[in-house]
Amino acid sequence: MDEGMIIELGQQTMLTILIMAAPMLGFGLIVGLSVSIFQTITSIQEQTLTFVPKIVAVFASVIIFAPWLLSILINFTTSLFSDFSQFIQ
Repeated sequence: MDEGMIIELGQQTMLTILIMAAPMLGFGLIVGLSVSIFQTITSIQEQTLTFVPKIVAVFASVIIFAPWLLSILINFTTSLFSDFSQFIQ
């Protein structure tokens, strides 16, 4: 296993992590921005108001995107195990 294979494996791993985290981060960002705008408009300065909607949005996005995330994870794991003989050498 040479340096090129290690770098390629690391790049694939990081790309898979970013793709899997993107829906949750996106929903959290959108909900956080919406709550912040709502707080600014209504002059409500309650700090706990921002956390609960974000948590609900992240859990909802996990439930919504779970089949897609699972297929990405299965494809990555399958490709990793199919190339396992190359990693041993």
